[in-house]
Amino acid sequence: MVLRRARVLPVLFLVVGFVLGGVTGCRRAAEPAPPQPAVKAEDYIIRETGAFPLYPDPAVGNDYVESIALCNLYDTLVFPDLDGTIKAHLATNWDVSPDGLKYTFHLRQGVKFHSGDELTAEDVEFSMKRLLTVGEGFAYLFTDTVKDVKAVDKGTVEFVLSKPFGPFVSALVRLYILNKDLVMQHLEKPGQYGEFGDYGKKWLLTNDAGSGPYKLKEMKLEEYLLAEKFEEYWGGWEKDAPTYVKVIGTTEPVTVRTMMSRRELEITDMWQPLENLQAMDQIEGVDLAYLFNGSIFNIMLNTRKPPTDDVHFRKALAYCMDYESVVSKIYVGSRKSKGPVPFMLPGWNPNLPEYKRDLEKAREELKKSKYYGKLDKYPVTVIWCAEVPEEEKVALLFQANAAELGIKVEVVKKPWGSMIADAQKADTTGNATLIFVAAHYPEAGSILKSRYHSSTCGTWEQCEWLQDPELDALIDKALATTDRDQRFALYHQIQEKLVEVCPTIWVFDQAEIRAYQTAYVSWPVADYVKAGKTPCPVMGYFGYYRNMKVYPEKRAQLVGK
Repeated sequence: MVLRRARVLPVLFLVVGFVLGGVTGCRRAAEPAPPQPAVKAEDYIIRETGAFPLYPDPAVGNDYVESIALCNLYDTLVFPDLDGTIKAHLATNWDVSPDGLKYTFHLRQGVKFHSGDELTAEDVEFSMKRLLTVGEGFAYLFTDTVKDVKAVDKGTVEFVLSKPFGPFVSALVRLYILNKDLVMQHLEKPGQYGEFGDYGKKWLLTNDAGSGPYKLKEMKLEEYLLAEKFEEYWGGWEKDAPTYVKVIGTTEPVTVRTMMSRRELEITDMWQPLENLQAMDQIEGVDLAYLFNGSIFNIMLNTRKPPTDDVHFRKALAYCMDYESVVSKIYVGSRKSKGPVPFMLPGWNPNLPEYKRDLEKAREELKKSKYYGKLDKYPVTVIWCAEVPEEEKVALLFQANAAELGIKVEVVKKPWGSMIADAQKADTTGNATLIFVAAHYPEAGSILKSRYHSSTCGTWEQCEWLQDPELDALIDKALATTDRDQRFALYHQIQEKLVEVCPTIWVFDQAEIRAYQTAYVSWPVADYVKAGKTPCPVMGYFGYYRNMKVYPEKRAQLVGK
């Protein structure tokens, strides 16, 4: 009897358990799924980190994060496509005089500024004249060539050049058009620009006067820029385009990784350490984008300060650098540079002699230097950017490599703002400065002018202080050549000369690596690369938000897990 009970009870429990389980299961199946929160306009947001300060004034800003802000808040006459071509934008078409000195642009009709005012040729004239008068930002692209600009009528603007400028149309991707009337309403007087007071510079630090796809909603100079979709944008909008975009002023690795894991950040900055990127790549729905961005990582050598004023000393440093370690261990995915122009830019010279690690050659060059035998009296100061932690690794590697030659290197960490300030004078610029520089329009001439022409000395883009009249003349000649093939041949000569005088250690062509929320964000440039194509970019335009898409429902699913 006992044994029978022992056999029957488990069966009984199984039956009861099955029945109860079935009932419970039925009840659970009948329960409605927890309600999903309604999608709101503010959920359609792209947030990206960046290295501040950020000055979103078209006559002031010109670095990476500023370029992102400018191309979203303002429109230009022409627009750079991912394949390097220049297409019509605010201008529908243009005419060029036979001598290459007069460009007449015909404007798109009905374009509205964020204020509701209509954009006219008078605004284009004002924007160029303001840029040239302020003389900051991207003014150097036009200072030596634009003689005059005038509104012929409401829809036609004419540029008169003092000399031919072959890539003039391409360079106009950096002429951001402001609302003249709005800026004039916000002049502060007195100011350094006479009747124009401060030319609206103070107001434009926290406001915008543009017609771009996004309008400035809130600007905290040391914290973030928040912009919202301009519903009346002339180019229209596709479904799922971001309603809001926010550029956040931090590159701090732990903060960035935490924000990504919480889905409070959609795209990281390009300055994240490799180990942080690898950690974020393990987060569900997050991938890494490897984007060759037309940027070179430079160790800029101050040619006006001992001992880097000596060409043989500079060559010794170039030959002792361990490039392979940089691209294989620190900036993985990048490509060792071959001279001063990134490989994807039209006009790059692929046949240049190349600096590679060769300690024997390095010692030979050092012996030719006037500082040989007294190296202990001439230490080299190398500056790296505090907002870009990976740069410290390169600086320390550079220090170790130089030590193999008996050269003492002092590594100094500085905030980006301080580096910009120090670059204004040769004596405050370090011997060696680690800086990324990208093309401002898709052609080799952009890099060659901004990096090595005397007119750009005193900016963060040229810490070499090269000031070579012969090189200046050659750059001017190339840019004045309207025939593309002839212009590119001159670009090749310039690159050869630069390699010979070695003002820079060209470390690598950067594949910027960004983590992004691929599970709920569509990013055209990342898709372009996934398709096996190499973009020919203009600095900042990887962050052109209008072409992106965001899917809040998919984000909600990830957050809810």
